[in-house]
Amino acid sequence: LIDQAETPEHDIRLMMAKEFPNIPAESVVTSICHSHHVESLFKKFRPDSVFHAAAYKHVPLSLGPVLESFGYVFVAVLSYVFLKERLTKKQIIGMILIIAGVLMVSFGRNM
Repeated sequence: LIDQAETPEHDIRLMMAKEFPNIPAESVVTSICHSHHVESLFKKFRPDSVFHAAAYKHVPLSLGPVLESFGYVFVAVLSYVFLKERLTKKQIIGMILIIAGVLMVSFGRNM
């Protein structure tokens, strides 16, 4: 685990030790911007997999339900674009209602 903030890294380390006790992990406090340090860590630990999860600290907690609500819209649009699936009138109306509902809940006080 690499993080520039010690407390969140420690919290993740404790969770991993509890939930995944058989998976070996090391913790290092540094920034991934220090490429020479990251390079030396890769040489030392030789990881099989690398997951970059910086976004968990940069998305406000209040945005989670909004992203969750838009999940259906994302799936429908991506299916249309990449899988060439047709959208029915009911699906389009449903997506419009989802978007309108999220906007009303998110910005209703300011409208």
